[in-house]
Order: sequence, then structure tokens, then C-alpha cells
Amino acid sequence: MPKRLITLAALAASLATTAQRTDSLSRQDYENAAKFLGFGTENLVFRNGMRPTWIEGSDKFWYAVNTEKGTEFFLVDAAKKAKQPAFDQAKLAAALSKQTSRNYDPYKLPFQTIAYSTDGKSIAFSADSKKWNYDLKTGSITEAGTAANEAGGQQMGMGGGRRGFGGLESTSPDGKKAVFIKNYNLWIRDVATKEEKQLTTDGVKDFGYATDNAGWASSERAILKWSPDSKKISTFQQDERKVGDMYLATTNVGHPTLRAWKYPLPGDKEVAMLHRVIIDLETGKVIRLQIPPDFHRSSISDNITDGGSLADIDWKADGTEMAFLSTSRDHKISKMRIANAATGAVREVFEETVPTQYESGRGGVNWRYLPATNEFIWYSQRDNWGHLYLYDATTGQVKNQITKGEFVVSRIVEVDEKKREITFTTTGNDPVNPYYSNLYRVSFDGKKLVALTSGTGTHSASFSPSKKFIIDTYSQPNVPAVTVLRDANGKQLIELEKTDISKLEATGWKAPTPVKVKAHDGKTDIYGLVFTPTKMDASKKYPVVNYIYPGPQGGSVGNWSFSTARSDHQALAELGFIIVLIEGTSNPNRSKSYHDMSYGNMAENTIPDQITAIRQLSQTYPMDTTKVGMWGHSGGGFATATAMFRYPDFYKVGISESGNHDNRNYEDDWGERYNGLAENVNYGAQANQNYAQNLKGKLMLAHGLMDNNVPPYNTLLVVEALQKANKDFDLVIFPNSAHGFGQYSYYMMRRRWDYFVKHLRGIEPPKEFELRAPTAGR
Repeated sequence: MPKRLITLAALAASLATTAQRTDSLSRQDYENAAKFLGFGTENLVFRNGMRPTWIEGSDKFWYAVNTEKGTEFFLVDAAKKAKQPAFDQAKLAAALSKQTSRNYDPYKLPFQTIAYSTDGKSIAFSADSKKWNYDLKTGSITEAGTAANEAGGQQMGMGGGRRGFGGLESTSPDGKKAVFIKNYNLWIRDVATKEEKQLTTDGVKDFGYATDNAGWASSERAILKWSPDSKKISTFQQDERKVGDMYLATTNVGHPTLRAWKYPLPGDKEVAMLHRVIIDLETGKVIRLQIPPDFHRSSISDNITDGGSLADIDWKADGTEMAFLSTSRDHKISKMRIANAATGAVREVFEETVPTQYESGRGGVNWRYLPATNEFIWYSQRDNWGHLYLYDATTGQVKNQITKGEFVVSRIVEVDEKKREITFTTTGNDPVNPYYSNLYRVSFDGKKLVALTSGTGTHSASFSPSKKFIIDTYSQPNVPAVTVLRDANGKQLIELEKTDISKLEATGWKAPTPVKVKAHDGKTDIYGLVFTPTKMDASKKYPVVNYIYPGPQGGSVGNWSFSTARSDHQALAELGFIIVLIEGTSNPNRSKSYHDMSYGNMAENTIPDQITAIRQLSQTYPMDTTKVGMWGHSGGGFATATAMFRYPDFYKVGISESGNHDNRNYEDDWGERYNGLAENVNYGAQANQNYAQNLKGKLMLAHGLMDNNVPPYNTLLVVEALQKANKDFDLVIFPNSAHGFGQYSYYMMRRRWDYFVKHLRGIEPPKEFELRAPTAGR
């Protein structure tokens, strides 16, 4: 090549490189985006997150709330509908400063909890490694030593659900006994005397009692359910002797540590089985229920716990009987049974069979045994909606349907057998958004349905100990929370707090926009959120990033209440993107037919809904639909790779994190619940590695090599398939991280930002920007 041409070529290359360098994002751009993460937004919001603490024996409660001054304490007399400062904070700060020779700010006091004395004339608190009493009338303060616990008040965090030994033991309802596992057997400890006694003797490795170690669930805690009288426990001996193992190995200098545990997979002949037992703690007798072993299943999830204890168990108050559910391996059959706690004899009461999967509620079981009247409350979706039914426990015949209508009974909060009333939460019946929740009460005969909350949004409500009052907090994704006090029938008495976001809004922050579009069938309404940059150029169209979690047990939006930061969606939008979250068909909290739309074909992953939603939204928002990316984690990682392989002309960039790409390589219960048994469904046809050759765009895969939830081999199958197909891709491995990447979460977030900036926007990100939450004093 002539010398002059070489010089011109070099000059052109230099100019091109210079132009590329100027078309980039700076470290300042990333720093500005990071301000929209939770650590940059939450401290700019005030009067939110109040946690009421009811004062024992009264209808009064106190709470602390963050304000621009600092922390303020309030006392509420619900009966009088009166709210006032809990104490004179300036006087207390001055008195405490004098006593300790330290200077305390009235609104930055060194405590967050207080306890009222029985007569209500003083409060107790801890500060400066001591306990103090403060006289509310005189403003005097005295050192109390250990006497503060005798103040008769109820401190925040006290109460039921106690677990000792780091959560490994289960404490009885009366607080006097604790049961734990030692060498595959159960032991009991007297809380007062510390005396320990062995309860079972025949537990061995892979056939131990109360074990929590099948599939992704793995811990040393004891899984059981106490009888209300604290005299018996219901648990199981879990048979995993023929179940296949899962293996993970650490990355370190020297020999790695091998982790092996039982992890059954769809299609396995042998899976974990529960040999149910009742243990009489007074006699030490172990009573085996006279039924074949049950599958390791519950009626609400892919694990056997509900709130930390054994699910699907409901004891009679005196401990003589125990009602329980047995669920088939594919979740299509659920049997309601009653066991005699003395003999182990089991009576079959009722059975429900469904063509897809039976569930007994959302977030908790919704059936209850009512031995006093020989009845039980049953949850069913037989009319296409999740409703409650009243049954005769002797005949197994339905007496009446309790709730009716196009809504879902999400969770039973309380059953009042004397009044024959049920308090429960719902979704599906809000005219604005079916995912907003409410609290209701209904009589057993279904004739007295009362709404106990009002106001559009997601409600979180709790009753006073006397059941006379309700504290209700509600919000929407774009409407901050309001907390109100209601009477027992839902009438609003006073507004307690209204979240103040004025300081946050002053920074330019804005909330996401809730949207409603049509699903891929062109008929079904689906809902989501859209995040746009706070400063938009009217002359531009923006690339789209589609965040996805396909469910079927959850959705992309998840919680529909207000939040200052949802993951990094707004932060990513600040880098020049429009972010779309869509709750696709087959997600829960709506009708049964809606939830089942992808049953048997989990590889659909709601992606057709995502695509049609983005196309509809592009008519309203300045979206460049030729530049669409997707990212997701876990099930969202599965969906992202699916989108890149099956819809390569629509999705150009994908980031797939910790994906369960082949559900034959993910624990048995999840796939068999939402997909069906392996002999009835072609799992291979849904596996991502079988479509890897279709990749056209840019794909990043990420996984932790110590992921005990979704084993890393799921991603490595895709890696190998891409290599065989001679495809370029990017891989981020976290050698010693579990499912969520732990300490490397911010690293992964930064890599995600870089990937979309470079490959979807086509510009350079700042090199190795360090994204991290600020530490104290930084």
C-alpha cells in the first residue's frame, strides 16, 4: 500500500477512535445514576415505616417515626382517637445528658424502643449500657439497672414465634420447651433448667427426624408444628436414603471443600418422603401415623414450611386430634385427613383433584379445622377464583360457599369460631389494579361481607390485641404510603402518618408509571410499571430494557406498594433507557385460568406478553423497539436466555443471571408443580441449551458456583451448547457465591449497566466504575 494511503487510513482510524471516545458515559453519569439506588433515596423520605407497639392491657400504642428532625415518638389512644408526643423529647435528652455527661440531641436519642409502666406514668429504655426510668410528669430520670424489664410494657420485637440457637430450635407456645435436632434425632430442652432429653432414637443419616434438607431448602433447623397446649409436636422422619445427590465445590488454594446433599430432580424415581409422626412430650411416646409416607410437598409452595413451621397442620386445641393435608407428587391431589394423636389412626375426610395444580392460598395455607363444630374451612379455585368453602368434617360434604366473586382470597388472617367470622386479605377486586390488596371480614354463611380497608392501593393491616382497632398502611407504586387508624368495622378514625417525599422529589426523583395493556391474546388485561429517565430529550427515542421474572409463583413487579427504589430500575433508566416491568399471564393473584395459562409449557415464560406490551407502550413512550434488551435473575435468568434464543429478532441484548435453564436440573417440586410430571411433559423441549444455536445478539450469562438453589450446571449446559454452536457470548462466574451473588451484587449490577450501555446504546461506559453502598463515615 502506498505510504500516503497508509497515512490516510491511520488518520481515519484515529478520528474514528476519538469520535467513539466522545460518545460515552462518564463516571459522573454513573454516580448520578447510583443516587437513584436505595441507599441514595431512602434517607430522603420521612414519616414512613412506623411500627406500632400496643401497650399491654389497653387500647393505646406508641410508635417511633423518622422525620426531618430525626426520630419522633408518639402515643396514640385509639379509644379517644387522640395522638400526642409519647414524651417530652427535649426534657428527656437534657436529663439523660446530665446523668451520663454526654450531649444527646432530642431527636437522635440513643434508643428506638420504650416500655410503658403499668400505671402509664413512666417509660423505661436502655442507653449508655444502662437501663433508665423516665417520669413523664416530672421529667426526672433514674437509673433502673435491670428493673426496666419489670415496667409491664411490651417492647417492640417481643412476643411469639421465638426461636433459639440461631433459629435452629423450635420453642413451644408456652415458652417452656425447645425442640432441636442432634445426630438426626430430636431432643427437647427445658428452657428454665436447661435439662435436655432425647425424644427419638432411630434417626440416621438420610432418614432423620424433622430435617430441612431436600432440594433447595437446606438448614439445620427442626421442622415441626406444636400443639396449642405445648404437650405434643407433629413432625416426620424424612426418608432420602435413595434420593440422588447434588454437589458443589469451593474455589480456594489447596483442596476444595465438597458440599453434597440430597436434591431430587423431576423424573427421579426416588424423591424425599415424609413418614409422619406425633410425639407426646409428656410420655416420650412416638406415634406413627397409620398411612403410607407422604411426598415432600405442601399445598402452598415448593417446600414444606409455612412461616418457619411445618405447613398443612392444624391441631385441635387440646392436642387430641391433628388435621393435615397430604399432597400428591404433581400437586394435583390434596387430601384432608384427621389423625388421632394417641393412636396414629387416620380418618380420610375430603379430597380435591384438579387438572393442573392445587394450592391452598397465597403466602399461607387457607384451610382450617374447626373441631368444636366438626367442620372445616376449605380453599378452592373450582369456580376459577380462590375462595373459601365450609365443609362438614364428618361427611366431607360442602355446607356452603363462604366467599364468591371475581377476586382471590389471598390469606386468612383470623378465624373467630365463636362469632363464626373470617378475616382475610384479597386481590383481584380493586377496580384500578387487580394486584392491589384489601382486608375483609365475612361470616361463615357468606352473608356478611365487610370491607375493613378503603383507599386505592396495597393494604397492610393489623388488629389491636383487643380486636377493636385496625392500623392500616396503604400505597401504590407511585403514591406514597398513608397510615390510618380504623375501628373494627373499617371506619377511619384518624390519620396517623403520611409519607413525606418532598425532599426526595426536590432531587429530581420521580416514581415509575403504572400501566395497563393487553396480553398476547389481545383480550386479557395485564399490568406493569414503566421507568423513564428523569430528564428526557423530546427529540430522541430510547432503548428499552425489559426486566422479567416470569413466575409462575411470582411476577416482575412483585410488591405493588410504594418504594423509593425498586432494584436498580430507575438508576439504569438514568443511563438512557426506558425500563419495562410486566406481570405476564400465568402469574398468581388473579384467576385460576390466568395462573394456568402456561401450565405444561414453562418455557413460554410470559415472553409473548412482554413483547406485545412493549409494542403497545411504544405508541405512548419514545421507545426504540429496534433496541430492546432483557435481564432477569433465577426464573428471570431462564426467561432471558429463552428470549434471546427464541425471539432473537426482537431481543438484541440479554443478561441471564442464575437461570434454571433446564428444569430437569432444578429441584423436583417446583417443576412438577407448574409443569407436571416428567413422564407427561417434554422437559427437554423447554430447555434453553437446545435452542442456543439461534443466538444472534449479545448475551451475558452469570452464575454463582456455590448456588444451592439453582445449581450452576444449569448455566454450564447453556455455555457448552453455545460453544458447540460456535457462538460468542460473555460469562461472569462467582466462584464462591450462592444464588444472589452476596458481596458481589454491586459488581454484577455495574457489569449489567456496562453491558446495556455498550451493546444496547452502543456507547462506552466508564471503565471499572466502583459501585457500592456508602459505609459509615464515608
